[in-house]
Amino acid sequence: MVFWHGLMVSAGLIVAIGAQNAYLLKQGLSKQHVAVVAGICFLGDFCLMSFGIMGAGSLFAKFPWLSLSLAIVGALFLSVYAYRCFKSAYTGSSAMHLQADQVQKQTRKQVALMALALTFLNPHVYLDTVVILGGIAGTLSMADKWAFLGGALLASLLWFFGVGYGARLLLPWFEKARTWRMLDTGIGLLMLWLAIGLYRYAYVLSTGAAA
Repeated sequence: MVFWHGLMVSAGLIVAIGAQNAYLLKQGLSKQHVAVVAGICFLGDFCLMSFGIMGAGSLFAKFPWLSLSLAIVGALFLSVYAYRCFKSAYTGSSAMHLQADQVQKQTRKQVALMALALTFLNPHVYLDTVVILGGIAGTLSMADKWAFLGGALLASLLWFFGVGYGARLLLPWFEKARTWRMLDTGIGLLMLWLAIGLYRYAYVLSTGAAA
């Protein structure tokens, strides 16, 4: 029962569209280093979920400057990423028709660094994996925590690899350059919205600390 509880709670948190999922979807559509991105997303969850569920979720409460620093860095990063998406949508540089010679290639290192940044520079990831899951698991026994963690990690594994490799089912809709422009615009708006939320979060933290 605890295993399935962990799986369902984790799935509810992961499925929400965010920076990780948007980038993973785009890589899945372009068939570029999908395993690298999905693997890094899952590895991030493995580390942070384990960290939170096993009792370290109170760390951010004890050191508010950690949350503030992550919020500022994350907001700046997402702002730059949003600009790049809008630029791609305007110029059509991401548009492709599935032929290998038309796809804008990225090295494995470039893809891995972007995935790492979207995973560890986003305070929302820490909120979901460390604070929320850690808080839910806080009242469980150690044996139940392991079961809860197992369920949470299974949801993460199935979701990230499912999105990454399942994205190719959408390829028929992405044979037109216009669709790619729409995707870039949508991702840009999402990143901008997340960045604004982090700026507000940082402002609230800074004013609270000042008070």
